[in-house]
Amino acid sequence: MRIQRIAKLAVLASTVVLFAGCATQKSVDYTAYKQSRPKSILILPPVNNSPDVNGSISVLSHMSHPLAEAGYYVLPVTLVAETFKQNGLTNPPDIHAVAPAKLKEIFGADAGLYVTINRYGSTYTVFNSAAVVSADARLIDLTTGAELWSGSATATNDNNGGNQGGLVGLLVTAIVKQILNNATDASHVVAGMASQQLLMAGRQNGILYGPHSPSFGKDAGP
Repeated sequence: MRIQRIAKLAVLASTVVLFAGCATQKSVDYTAYKQSRPKSILILPPVNNSPDVNGSISVLSHMSHPLAEAGYYVLPVTLVAETFKQNGLTNPPDIHAVAPAKLKEIFGADAGLYVTINRYGSTYTVFNSAAVVSADARLIDLTTGAELWSGSATATNDNNGGNQGGLVGLLVTAIVKQILNNATDASHVVAGMASQQLLMAGRQNGILYGPHSPSFGKDAGP
């Protein structure tokens, strides 16, 4: 009886996930983005709303690469962090509260990337375990304070191969995956996947190609 109840809950949960994944994405208005034409981007330390203290630095370490590949000059994150530290700012929410015009004055960047981490770390359910990273981002014009773009992405290393070995097999597999995810810091790898999904140029509703990209002005998404 208890096993049947667990199975019903698992089916219900999968149904909820299915409907959540079918949500329609709204089209992005790129008018302000194209008028601003940012060339350089300042990545602010992400605000971490997950319980894992490593979330902010892990996600931050992956974000420069996709933006540079997209054709933007990205201010070195270590230099940015040190500058904030020298000005008494080490807490991401406090840094995000700094006026865009002040950031423009200090760093000279055209736009600022504001990132919020919603999930970071391993999750354990009855039949599965997976590392999940979910984040939202906003690109802000540091001169005007206008929002140029916003997006979100979720990545996971969940590659559940199905029911092999029955209920006991599923439980054992979930426990083993949980141990491996924690021991190998799988969330850091998944953070790279999420950053790539979030900041890769050229995809629908994604950021536009920057002026240093040969694809500048040829975006397929808008």
